[in-house]
Amino acid sequence: MTVSIEPASRVPFDDIAAVFGDRGGAAHCWCQWFKQPNRVWERSTDDERRVGLIEQQGDDPGLVLRLDGEPVGWVGVERKGCYPRLATGLTARGSVDAFDDPGVWSVTCFVVRTGSRRRGLAGELLRAAVEHTRARGARVLEAYPVEVQPGARTPSSNLYHGTLSMFLAEGFEVVARPSTGRAVVRLELAGARFPGR
Repeated sequence: MTVSIEPASRVPFDDIAAVFGDRGGAAHCWCQWFKQPNRVWERSTDDERRVGLIEQQGDDPGLVLRLDGEPVGWVGVERKGCYPRLATGLTARGSVDAFDDPGVWSVTCFVVRTGSRRRGLAGELLRAAVEHTRARGARVLEAYPVEVQPGARTPSSNLYHGTLSMFLAEGFEVVARPSTGRAVVRLELAGARFPGR
């Protein structure tokens, strides 16, 4: 199994489209949910959201993972200020970092195509997101994962924020719990230690 991960600006958009697919949550969102106010979101079509991601591709709104050369994964990661809903919604409530601080970046979503799941690829994407943001001078990386209860079955459609255990394994710390089963986590990037490295 060969894994390679690149910023969105370095891959053909067709590769991104292959990851998002043509059905399911990713194909309806195109990583635009946190970028659009609700009134805009409700009026926009899937095609308009897709165009939104195409227009943002050059700004590296995320990373694409290839498995043995085939595009199968995505992580949305940008400066926190690129995601207006984080300033107003419940998802990031309790964050200790200012919304408009340019040194704070956020991981908002993961997409792994059906057939490639349960191979640890979201963890690979998270580690790449940490390195990507560090290389761009970020001071903090923040995220909003789901806490999966032991023995509970959680549909994959509910896991697009990533799991809390995945973030904790990479050294993130919980700073808030905005709702049951949800957390706000952060990682200080300067001098951060990464388990298993």
